[in-house]
Amino acid sequence: MSTPPKGPVLIDMEPGKEDATPSPAEAPPVPDLADEPPTGAAMGQAIALTARRPSMLARWFWALLMSILTLVVSVWAWRFLTDLVASAPILGWIATGLVGLFLLVLLLIAAKELAAFSRLARIDRIHRAADEALEAADAGAARKIVRQMTTLYAGRDDTRWGRDRLAQMMPDQFDADGILALAENELLTPLDTAARAEVEAAARQVATVTALVPLALADVITALTANLRMIRRIAEVYGGRSGTLGSWRLTRAVMTHLVATGAVAVGDDLIGSVGGGHLLGKVSRRFGEGVVNGALTARVGVAAMEVCRPLPFRAASRPSVTAIVTRSLTGLFSR
Repeated sequence: MSTPPKGPVLIDMEPGKEDATPSPAEAPPVPDLADEPPTGAAMGQAIALTARRPSMLARWFWALLMSILTLVVSVWAWRFLTDLVASAPILGWIATGLVGLFLLVLLLIAAKELAAFSRLARIDRIHRAADEALEAADAGAARKIVRQMTTLYAGRDDTRWGRDRLAQMMPDQFDADGILALAENELLTPLDTAARAEVEAAARQVATVTALVPLALADVITALTANLRMIRRIAEVYGGRSGTLGSWRLTRAVMTHLVATGAVAVGDDLIGSVGGGHLLGKVSRRFGEGVVNGALTARVGVAAMEVCRPLPFRAASRPSVTAIVTRSLTGLFSR
């Protein structure tokens, strides 16, 4: 056997291999994340969370879990009350009365949620009927829709002037387009202004928190809560006051519509309109993310207006996302 060599071992490279060895100087530079345009990650995650539909297995899991928990709590409460009545009648009947009041409150909450679903369904029916009346040019159906809208806003002071003008000018309209255009201009114009103000406030809040709060997930939580509150208030503006479950269902409908239509991305023209084309070059990446998240919030708000509005945007122009973002972020970010 040959003894192993002592000292370092030199391995000769094959001819021509020396030039193929990469040099550290030739390595590509590390990409700078600050040079990448902002993508609105917070709003993207918020939209994905609300638009994602749970699987059938997940729905069965939660339904069975809630059924089991309801059964266990009901049996435990029944045994607790019967044992307490048997051992201490006065305390037992007091506890029974408290449980009865609690169940009554639950029934009132359930009735409120059902009423909220009914209001949202009512507006949705008016919206679909308006589309059908416009497509068929049915003046009779259009007049019926106007009567339904007048009944819907009968108890609101902010629509009284519009309802009076609508009653005066309605006899002069003879076609479906003119009837619904008159109702849209007289009844919905002040409501559109109020809804647009809610969108601007939500966009400003999301942009501010994203730009100034560096905490992890703070921008996602703020975007989610601000959009939920914005959609609920827009529904209230148009007469579709919703409860907790109704608000969540309405939010999912709006977000699903955005995902389906591909309106969750912000183009360069929208960002350029906010800062004169140089905003992202003058401020930090964090501020750029704030602008993008605010713009996406504005798009969610416009989609919520389209969903919650009793009539489609025909006579009145659809709100411009660029104009909303410009008004809401004016003064917030220096140009």
